[in-house]
Amino acid sequence: MAALKKKDLDKFKAILVDEKKKIVQHLMDLTQSSEQELQNGSGDPADIASLEISQANIAKIGRRESTLLKKIDYALGKIEDKTYGECEECGEAIGVKRLEARPVAQLCIDCKTEQENAEKRYSSRDRDQDDDDYDRDSD
Repeated sequence: MAALKKKDLDKFKAILVDEKKKIVQHLMDLTQSSEQELQNGSGDPADIASLEISQANIAKIGRRESTLLKKIDYALGKIEDKTYGECEECGEAIGVKRLEARPVAQLCIDCKTEQENAEKRYSSRDRDQDDDDYDRDSD
């Protein structure tokens, strides 16, 4: 496997650190906005429903961004231990273009494609099984 050059590692580290800062700031802004909405809410049923929807959306965004933060921290750890850019499945290099598109990538494009195809096969098999169960139940 061809290791990434130091300048590439430095570039990806800067990208990841910058993205982490943006996410942390966004999460802080969401928290502050959410707290303000809760304080300013009225007892009107429509306002309460709107607030509940808003809070659910904020929580969903927060969960997604928290997951991305974990991936960023993991990628930064891989930079430190000099394994960043190495496919965790086959050990081959992850292409620079792929890392530019998705700096938290853990798999090369071939392994990621295979993983997604396997998930599709498994998912369609589950749907087929569910359909078979439904057909038997309706007999």
